[in-house]
Amino acid sequence: MIEKITGNRSSYDIFLLSLQAVMRVLIVNTSERTGGAAVAANRLMKALNASGVKAKMLVREKISDDLTVAPLKQSWRLRFNFLWERWCIFCRLHFNRRHLFEIDMANTGTDITRLPEFREADIIHLHWINQGMLSLNNIRRILDSGKPVVWTMHDLWPATAICHYARGCKNFKRSCQRCQLLPSGGSKNDLSAKTWQRKQRMLEGHNVSFVACSRWLMGQARESALLRGQNIVNIPNPIDTHIYRQKDQRKAREALDLPSKGKIILFISQRVTDERKGMKYFIEAMHTLVKNHPDEAKEISIALLGGHTEEIASEFDVPVYQLGYVNNDQTIVDAYNAADVFVLPSLEDNLPNTIMEAMACGVPCVGFRVGGIPEEIDHLKNGYVAQYRDSSDLAQGIAWVLFDSDREVVVHECLTKVGHSYSQSSVALRYIEVYNEVSAQKNYKI
Repeated sequence: MIEKITGNRSSYDIFLLSLQAVMRVLIVNTSERTGGAAVAANRLMKALNASGVKAKMLVREKISDDLTVAPLKQSWRLRFNFLWERWCIFCRLHFNRRHLFEIDMANTGTDITRLPEFREADIIHLHWINQGMLSLNNIRRILDSGKPVVWTMHDLWPATAICHYARGCKNFKRSCQRCQLLPSGGSKNDLSAKTWQRKQRMLEGHNVSFVACSRWLMGQARESALLRGQNIVNIPNPIDTHIYRQKDQRKAREALDLPSKGKIILFISQRVTDERKGMKYFIEAMHTLVKNHPDEAKEISIALLGGHTEEIASEFDVPVYQLGYVNNDQTIVDAYNAADVFVLPSLEDNLPNTIMEAMACGVPCVGFRVGGIPEEIDHLKNGYVAQYRDSSDLAQGIAWVLFDSDREVVVHECLTKVGHSYSQSSVALRYIEVYNEVSAQKNYKI
């Protein structure tokens, strides 16, 4: 366990001491595998364990038999926490469901400080802890425990009051109020203003080491008045290139019953109708592509992986193959390898795992110039970065990948980018540096 240091040891001595011990890290996330944050947290746990750190995950929703993942004790209370928070938000939305899952107020959760996993840990590493996992009071208890805390931001929620993406709003740079997600644009004393004050009290007197998964998110977080004075750095999510790797395209298509010939365009999202993922612009871009390249379009089809595909499949001018919602790595890897291009026209995003996964499989990507996407896609090298909300440019990007680029060169650029920037070992080492720094700042030793 971490113990208080006595005596006059320098930070460098503490750093060396910590390197000689087995560091125990508890990664806290709502889900084990559902959602981008869960996938990233799970991969980080494995990367840390492979690098000599003893890492475990604590989750509300465990679906595997992995011994390094500990679930919260199942009880009616866990379900109640989720439902109570949604009900409170639903009331403040005047019983309109439109933004029901775009807002989190963290008014209920589980106190994890009494759990053996918490007591045994040297570092507490928070990830996405919303929807009834941890309340703001629970997080304050964690901070009050004195253990060093690292918080990886998978979106902007830790730096705002209630939203995960600001949607152009600048209020978080001063103080959240008059939230555009609330009915009639909120008020000076609305839910966002009250939650902002609660978050201020939660962080008061404590230093947290925040990690943003993209340079874009780091820049946004550093502008937040809520996080003023806190340490914020950028470390990307890791990817296991032993799983996500290039395979034979023909075999991948056979495994998924996809056409053996022609070009396949892939779109993946947990819910393909999610407005933030830009399906509207993808549909428009495909209409443009078919119009501008009528002959080539005869050989094009689309593969959709995710939920609710049946709602939009008929809106395309080319054949669509619905792969459904998949939570199996091997099937997802086959989907990437079956494709000639991966398209993700997100309107707001951090550092999408899907783009990283596609490139690890040697598949060029096309997306908008927004969020962390331009950090992943190097324009006209490993893919195409289209102008924001420009479906015509998106169509041009898809056409560039399919018809104009040097396929062999672009694939090589994809694999090189992933190997240099997102490998498990390099990301784990950067996190270990953060752990050692926060331990030294706390004047602790392992």
